[in-house]
Amino acid sequence: MDTLFEKSQQKLQNTSTQFVRDIINKINREARLIGIKGARGIGKTTLLLQYIKLNLSHKFEQTLYVSLDNIWFNTHSLSDIVDDFVKKGGNYLFIDEVHKYEGWAQTLKNIYDDYPNLKVVFTGSSLLEILNARADLSRRAVVYEMQGFSFREYLKMETGIDFEILSLNQILANHLQAATKINEKIKPFQYFNTYLKQGYYPFYKEQPDLYQMRLGEVINMILEIELPSLRGVELAYINKVKQLLVVVAESVPFVPNVSKLSEKININRATLLSYLHYLSEIGLTRNLFKEANGVSRLQKPSKIYLENTNLIYTLAKENANIGNVRETFFANQLSYNHQINYTSQTDFLIDDKYSFEIGGKNKTNKQIAVIENSFIISDDIEYGFNNKIPLWLFGFMY
Repeated sequence: MDTLFEKSQQKLQNTSTQFVRDIINKINREARLIGIKGARGIGKTTLLLQYIKLNLSHKFEQTLYVSLDNIWFNTHSLSDIVDDFVKKGGNYLFIDEVHKYEGWAQTLKNIYDDYPNLKVVFTGSSLLEILNARADLSRRAVVYEMQGFSFREYLKMETGIDFEILSLNQILANHLQAATKINEKIKPFQYFNTYLKQGYYPFYKEQPDLYQMRLGEVINMILEIELPSLRGVELAYINKVKQLLVVVAESVPFVPNVSKLSEKININRATLLSYLHYLSEIGLTRNLFKEANGVSRLQKPSKIYLENTNLIYTLAKENANIGNVRETFFANQLSYNHQINYTSQTDFLIDDKYSFEIGGKNKTNKQIAVIENSFIISDDIEYGFNNKIPLWLFGFMY
């Protein structure tokens, strides 16, 4: 116990609060059990430590941070640690990498029930593990999801300027004023293309030259370890799944022909549809459907994107399709707070209300002329006009 507390204090001392992500302000401090889920490398550990430092600096003696990937837990149980911690006056427990602990969901459920005065915050990098445990923790845990950096957050990291978060309604109604305010302070295109390639994951700052290699390792870990162990994907098919991701990265964008794909990969249709579903669950792809409700594991997606543009440039390298990059960026930034669906008339239907067509600076209104609440989202423009809006501006939504 003393060893864990010492390591906890060392972690806190080495944690900077110079740059803090806005999701920290959304966390309900009164909740007794809080989960933070997100892909590997997204910054969950840093968020935990910053939360402690900013909110509990006067209660460090009642606070403990532990990471369950620590070898210490090979010979000690989490339940015993919690019992000892509470007996010594502990009130705030922060558990990192919770999915590394066997039976973690049931253990957290027991902790919640047995220690009513203890507040617990946990993180998990394995999205599949969190999904598996959802039923066990229902009605108990308040779970928040972290994405990578928005373009706004990336600019804050690079320039130190904390730009205002813009809602979708603000952008649609006042995009010219919003773009003007931002352009008075920075030139978006000085940063935008770099962000698309290597600005989504916070670890881009650590060793920029090795960024794509590190991201490739994250992808491989997800595919080679998590999919086989948690979804039963056969190891023999992992290379086929990687090939599928490369196809998605290079497409314009990817509209799956399941019959042809299943023949090419040499697996049956139902298994292929399951794999497409798993890739979305695990946070590597985003599947679009005509209807948002009632999506099943065996339902064919209408379109498939990678989860973010950095994945495109890692998997496709020099063969990234610019149309795919644009649509992937838009889908990624909008999905954080909005429902996205496929529509045959335009590229995206948002919240069952707004239609968006994505393109370059010469994209015209011809395709959407008769569609109500429709907009052209254009790359390579600093300012928009009427229903033509700059693509980069949607990177300010969180």
